[in-house]
Amino acid sequence: MTIAPFADLPKPLLVLIAGPYQSGTNGDPRKIAANRARLESFALPIFQRGHLPMVGEWMALPIIHAAGGRDAGDDVFNAYQYPVVHRLLECCDAVLRIPSESRGADLDVARARQLGLPVYTDLSELPQRPSATGADL
Repeated sequence: MTIAPFADLPKPLLVLIAGPYQSGTNGDPRKIAANRARLESFALPIFQRGHLPMVGEWMALPIIHAAGGRDAGDDVFNAYQYPVVHRLLECCDAVLRIPSESRGADLDVARARQLGLPVYTDLSELPQRPSATGADL
């Protein structure tokens, strides 16, 4: 992927972090929490590159809970998770696909590509905006 020069980046990118959430957990809440923590571990580095990070579950979980969902993988969760994230992708500027098997993340990447969004597979590919360290707040 070619890194865009700063002149082509007049605003921060909204970057969806795509990776495993339920994958490899067998529904174990501790493993799901560990997957979520791993997704969220990319938020600060994305912010430090001058962009806004987004994890799909940050948007999906309040909707799922409002609809009566109780657990990851229940019928309500399954009815809303991907539709919410795919709608969110229409507002995103890019996707960071973190390594590890995940059917859901693969679906997110496929949808992002349908929308013409860049998909990065390494943080170093994400354009760095000058003087955007996160300390300049």
